[in-house]
Amino acid sequence: MVAEAQRSRAPIQKLVDIVAQYFVPIVMTCSIIAFMGWAIWGPEPQLAHAFVAAVAVLIIACPCALGLATPMSIMVGVGRGAQAGVLIKNAEFLEAMEKVDTIVVDKTGTLTQGRPEVTAIEMLGAWDKEEVLALAAAVEAQSEHPLAQAVVRQAKKGPGYSRQRSAEATQFESITGGGVRARVDEHDLLIGTAELLDENGVSDVELGRSKAMAHQARGATAVFVAIDSRLAAVLAIADPIKESALAAVQSLHELGLRVVMLTGDAEATARAVANQLGIDEFHAGVSPKGKYDFVCKLKSAGSIVAMCGDGINDAPALAEADVGIAMGTGAGVAIESAGITLVGGDLRGVVAARKLSRKTMSNIRQNLLFAFIYNTLGIPVAAGLLYPIFGLLLSPMIAAAAMSLSSVSVIGNALRLRSAKLV
Repeated sequence: MVAEAQRSRAPIQKLVDIVAQYFVPIVMTCSIIAFMGWAIWGPEPQLAHAFVAAVAVLIIACPCALGLATPMSIMVGVGRGAQAGVLIKNAEFLEAMEKVDTIVVDKTGTLTQGRPEVTAIEMLGAWDKEEVLALAAAVEAQSEHPLAQAVVRQAKKGPGYSRQRSAEATQFESITGGGVRARVDEHDLLIGTAELLDENGVSDVELGRSKAMAHQARGATAVFVAIDSRLAAVLAIADPIKESALAAVQSLHELGLRVVMLTGDAEATARAVANQLGIDEFHAGVSPKGKYDFVCKLKSAGSIVAMCGDGINDAPALAEADVGIAMGTGAGVAIESAGITLVGGDLRGVVAARKLSRKTMSNIRQNLLFAFIYNTLGIPVAAGLLYPIFGLLLSPMIAAAAMSLSSVSVIGNALRLRSAKLV
């Protein structure tokens, strides 16, 4: 992946291609003019001086530095990113990252550790707590969602797990952005959000909401468990915020970026996380399609958007964003949909990617400027502009050395990116 990125072409390379289309015929014209000028007005031997000047112009104007300016910086920049745990799929994303003004982040697995635990169980009705956990775990065992795995882990801690292992969920169905349903031991289970249960006519949902509010205010996610169309329990599941998340959000703000959090969790949970991290804006209860639509809305409003996520549900938004950034600890489809992958799943990698993009693009501009200035000054000197004043005519050998030096200078400038400070 790194090797492919190093061989890719950044959009800025198109500028170099356009310049090269005009540069070559201009240099050929300058060489012919120099030859004609020395052949007509030069000192004896006129023809010898004309050849020296024409060849010196062609040699010193060789666009090696111009051709190396972009790919050298891209190669070194992508390699430096890999060393910092930032894998860049294509040079296009490296260039686009410099222009990003809005960072959209998913909550679970991106801002949080992605390994939530059940912190409280609020029972409703006559069901036994262990029995509810056993039935719920039988269903959630077939889901890969982090919250589902938290329910399974909690069930394993109780004596009811032995029964759960013998029970098998059938008719399993995953409801995107809502939850899951299945049948276990002749019981119909529906597990997920309060809205999902409401839509399916489950009773006592409002009572469950009231029990969930206190937990949501502390940043926990409420998972509602309904058995045979009646609410049996509300599970409070908390996902600890990553230690690096606060520092990452602060650094993004210092870089002048707007940070927006999208989550499928309830508003109280989202608000608690946003307040802890100082996030500018958050939207709760957002479905996977809602995340995709939100990114589209930002782009249509003129924003340059980077989307950070780790799950299957984030994949459409990651693909739609100007720059998709996936957590390396997340789902494979999310990584495949993104242009940048943070190997360790640390949000500070977004800061590193932003700084790397700025430094790399600045380095490319420096290289291009040097190459243009070099050729602008070198061609007149090689053509003999200084001869009437100083009696100096540039030797083709010296022109070749100067041309090589310009390429070495561009390479040396690009190699400075190896020591770039990103965090």
